[in-house]
Amino acid sequence: MPATVTQVATGIKDRLATISGLRATSHQPEQLNTPPFAYPELNQVDYHRAFAGGDVVMSWTVHVIVGRYTDRTAFASLDEFLSFSGAKSIRAALEGDKTLGGVCQTLVLSSGADVTSIGEGGAEFLEVQMTLTVHA
Repeated sequence: MPATVTQVATGIKDRLATISGLRATSHQPEQLNTPPFAYPELNQVDYHRAFAGGDVVMSWTVHVIVGRYTDRTAFASLDEFLSFSGAKSIRAALEGDKTLGGVCQTLVLSSGADVTSIGEGGAEFLEVQMTLTVHA
């Protein structure tokens, strides 16, 4: 039986939480005022990738809110989050357990792109969006 959306979102959150200093949630928080933090957003579920539902594929965007947009340290820490490896690498954290604790078959973080700003309450925050494919 394929994993549920909630199981996968929780697994992603748990893997993101392995990065020291990064707050992780399984959904978008109500307020963006305490960066750095990250959360997954479901984009799509493909049900029929194999016979009898054997390969349900979920497409996710992992949002990483790094810090205030005008803060130089936010841009510096962006390098660490986008790195292929290292203690703060989002890719290394997520692909460190490709089953998300036994919830899914495998996953791949294919890209980190769309470095942009996101506004809330008159403040601008630096954000990077990463593309994650999960085979549930």
